This record gives sequence, C-alpha cells and structure tokens, in this order.
Amino acid sequence: MPTASSKKVIYVALVGNTLIAIIKFTASVITGSSAMLSEAIHSLVNTGNQGLLLHGIKQAEKPADKDFPFGYGKEIYFWSFVVAILIFALGAGFSIYGGIRHILEPEPITNPMVNYIVLGLALIFEGVAWHMALKEFRISKGRWGYFKAVQHAKDPSIFVVLFEYSAALLGLIVAFLGVFLAQTTGMLWFDGLASVIIGLILGSTAIWLAFETRGLLIGESANNETNREIHKIVASSPGVEHVNEVLTLHMGPGFILVNISIDFVDQVSAIEAEQTIAAIDQEIKTKNILVKRVFIEAESRRIFTNKSGVVD
Repeated sequence: MPTASSKKVIYVALVGNTLIAIIKFTASVITGSSAMLSEAIHSLVNTGNQGLLLHGIKQAEKPADKDFPFGYGKEIYFWSFVVAILIFALGAGFSIYGGIRHILEPEPITNPMVNYIVLGLALIFEGVAWHMALKEFRISKGRWGYFKAVQHAKDPSIFVVLFEYSAALLGLIVAFLGVFLAQTTGMLWFDGLASVIIGLILGSTAIWLAFETRGLLIGESANNETNREIHKIVASSPGVEHVNEVLTLHMGPGFILVNISIDFVDQVSAIEAEQTIAAIDQEIKTKNILVKRVFIEAESRRIFTNKSGVVD
C-alpha cells in the first residue's frame, strides 16, 4: 500500500493545484493568454487526478470479501489508468484545441506582467512539490535506475504524481516562453503555439502513464528477484524432486499471490508432503511480507509437462 509520505505528497499536490488552477484561470481571463488558459486547465485536471488517486488508494485498502476474495488492491491500478486517460482527453485535448484556435485567430495579451507573476509563483510551488515527489520516488526505487524503477514499480501513485509535476514544470517553462515571445516580437501566434506544445507534453505524459499502468492492471508478476527467491525456497525443501512452476501475480501494491507446482520424490508420504507444503508457505511469507496467499499443487513432472506443454 502507498506509504504515509506518498499520501502526503498527493494531499499537498491536491491543495496546491486547486489554488494554482484558480489563480491561473483568473490570470487567463485578465490577460487573454491561450498558454495561461492551457496551464489553468492543466492544473484543474491535475487537481481531479489527485482526488482520483486518493479515492483509488482508499478503495484499495478495503478488506477482502466474498465477492472479491483477494481484496481490492487493483483499484489503485484502475484509477491510475483513469488518470492517464483524463490527462490525455482533457488536459492535452483542450490545450491543443485552444492553441490551434489562437494560432488561427490570435488575440493580444493584456497585462502580461500578471502572467509572469502567476507563472513565477506556480514554478516555485510546483518545483517544491516536484522535489518532494522525486524524494519519495528515490526512496521507493531502491537500487534501480529511474526508468527501470518506473517499469518495475508496483505502486503507481508514486510515479504518477512525479510524472504530473515533471509535465507541469515543462508546461510552465513553455507558457513563459510563449507569453514572452508573443509580447517582445509582436507575433501573437507564439502564445497559441505554446498552448499546443503544452498539449503535446501532456499527451506524451498520458501515453507513458497509460502504458506503465496497463501491465499492472492486466496482471504483472513479482520482480525476478522475488521469483528466484521463492523458487530457491521450494527447490531446497525436503522431499521436493522438481519445481514444475512458480507463478506470481500482484493483486495490488502490497499483495502478491503465489501459485506453485511441485513434483515430490516417490518415497514422500502424504503427511510429509503436507508438512513440507506448510513449511514452504510459512518461509515464503516470512521472507517476503508482500506475499499474502500461497497455493501449492503436488503434480508429477510428467503429468505437468503433458498438460501444460512446458518442457523443462
């Protein structure tokens, strides 16, 4: 499950984006800037996104019941995917549409200093929030590199916020340049172009987020290190002749489901097999606290190979 510190980052982002969205909308009305309007929409979408992430976290923490015996952990994956769709459909869509409209029908920017002040304040706040999100991500990623950590992360709430703020910082820089160039050159279409670029940044971010959360939503296995450790525990257990298969599945950020097929030596009695299975279950759960359920099947290697088509 998401940690208290990661939730804190989301709460800070929720409050901050709400205030920034109000300020940006006000500035866009005063100045008539397309880039500022795109940034306001961006902040508004991010505000909704943080609300959806918090809802997903709350739903994922619900205990298992008869309808969902393995719990609701995948709720966070679903809502993270919804966030990606909203960024693409609302944030990117409105920004690109508004930008193209202002390129075709440019309008003068009045009181540009208002834009600079608002963008400067937003840059400071979102820079601080980005630093908080990056700090939390560094803690969670461990020894992996940044890109590999995103690929292997099982808690999307952490990298979704980081992605959002990275896109927000890029968008602010682009908006600043668009307003500045439109003011200094007199070419008003620069403001609309900045809005289009912001939309493209949001669209790219959304596609990447959707791609990364897709695997989690479908059902990703545990990382290779965890799989190897489970295989080693089973293979070294008394009476085990061959480990036919070890399957793992993340049912949520804090829930791994394990299914194992074992071929016992012929001399093992039913009682000994039961004792070994119980010992394996206990050791796996002790060494990996994320493993909540373990299912072990006793199958001969020959039967398993025939029915599965797997040849070891």
